[in-house]
Amino acid sequence: MTELLIVDDEVHVVDRLYATIDWVSIGVEQVYKAYSGEEALELLGQTSIDIVLTDIQMPGITGLQLIEAINRRWPKTKCILLSGYSDFNYAKEAILQGTEDYLLKPVTESDLLATVSRVKEKLQREWEEVVSRQRLSYTLKENLPLLRGNLLNDLLQGRSMSPSSLRDKMNMLELSDYHEQAFAIMMIRLESQFLEYDISRLSLMEYAIGNMVEELFGERFDSWHAKDAHDYLVFVMKKKGEPETPDKEETTWLERTASVLQSAVNNYLKGKISILVSTWGAFPQDLNGLYNRSLSAFRKKIGNEHELFMRLGDEPVPTELTALQRLYEPPTLNHLLEAARWDDVGEKLGVIFDEMETRYAESQEHLLEVYFSIASAYAYIAHKNGRQLHQLIGRDYDRMTEGIPFRTVNQLRDWSMRALRCMKEDMDQERKDSRVSLINEIRSFIEHNLANDVSLQSIADHVYLHPVYVSKIYKLETGDNLSDYVNQVRMDKAAHLLKHGQDKIYEIATQLGYQRPHSFNHAFKKHYGMTPQEYRDQYA
Repeated sequence: MTELLIVDDEVHVVDRLYATIDWVSIGVEQVYKAYSGEEALELLGQTSIDIVLTDIQMPGITGLQLIEAINRRWPKTKCILLSGYSDFNYAKEAILQGTEDYLLKPVTESDLLATVSRVKEKLQREWEEVVSRQRLSYTLKENLPLLRGNLLNDLLQGRSMSPSSLRDKMNMLELSDYHEQAFAIMMIRLESQFLEYDISRLSLMEYAIGNMVEELFGERFDSWHAKDAHDYLVFVMKKKGEPETPDKEETTWLERTASVLQSAVNNYLKGKISILVSTWGAFPQDLNGLYNRSLSAFRKKIGNEHELFMRLGDEPVPTELTALQRLYEPPTLNHLLEAARWDDVGEKLGVIFDEMETRYAESQEHLLEVYFSIASAYAYIAHKNGRQLHQLIGRDYDRMTEGIPFRTVNQLRDWSMRALRCMKEDMDQERKDSRVSLINEIRSFIEHNLANDVSLQSIADHVYLHPVYVSKIYKLETGDNLSDYVNQVRMDKAAHLLKHGQDKIYEIATQLGYQRPHSFNHAFKKHYGMTPQEYRDQYA
């Protein structure tokens, strides 16, 4: 959507260009008005404007000064000068300021539309260059470490994605092919002096450790690393070349080299680290499980001790009591509810209950764990929206006060889905009612203030919202541009006054907010195909 700002201290010029030019025909969907350079700068600071059409000679901030400020603060915004002065010096200065074009008053509608359309196309070409494949590829390469770390963190946390999607992402990030290959996790905790560093120096140390890992292990192993939510550096280590699981000799080499890394960090970075190396697993299916086992081992076997090295053993994972996976893997219920992704919440609940029925159908403790998590998420989002949960889910809230409210997975599933539907319907209705109220308030303001300022900015100020939001919500709810509605109200009222009143035409123009009868005549003829006098004579 292209947005245009018209700036001139002559009110009638701004109003005429605003109301009578067919901007929509060239793809300009939103037009703003400003009657001074100061007002224009204030509006530019609040709203994303693509093109500014400004007069040169204005009291206070001139058009040239306005353009200079725009080029400095919003360099993507294009400027066109409109002036009654034909002095070449103005044109020369305008060119030096980076003005896109220079038009002399009076300008015809066709010339104005052609100029704005040409500038709009230039702006589009510039943005196409910004998002071009070549430029995006360059930006991608610059941010590869961060993007790789983000993907690894998602996988460590158990975020599920299809094999093809994961493979595509890893190829895009230029990661070697880990799929179905053996890997081990090397988890590093920074300790002692490192804990006293500020964030900048600590980041440098983490970067240095990453370089040391590549230097020490690079001959035999590929490494892919991230900093996890617990501030551990987690490296996924994969043998170069053959996909077979590394043999005992290679495993011993990996562990010994990890020990060398620990000493090197102490000697050259003057800090202590503890390291845990896991057993081998298959990527990606074993990644989350090995990561969680490594975290558990760090917590239980290393604890608060410093500068320790350990290998995660091959002992079997206890099966008598394990944690739920689907409940806690990202995105969480809280995040989905905050984003109002209702369908995704329903899918998340579905996979949680499927896991419950498959693995924990007889476990009352797991049932309570799921219930408490869901109830907490529902209460959280209700309270964050300024509501009480019992207002949203009604009688289903009573089940929450009964001690142990659910005995089976199906009972909890039915309650959860029913409560979710109630919350969604209530919040959808609240949003709809709020928007209907906003539209009514906007229309009332326009109808009662036609003789005054009914610009988008004044309307937005009246309803205490940002002008961009007001414009887009009005379009979303009604299907019309707000400026079209203002013009329609003016023309309807003009027609009524001409038919049924005795006021002179210049008086009607003033009542409708036009500073000059000429602007009113021009707008009226464009709308009805005849002048106001011809319209009055027709119905006399």
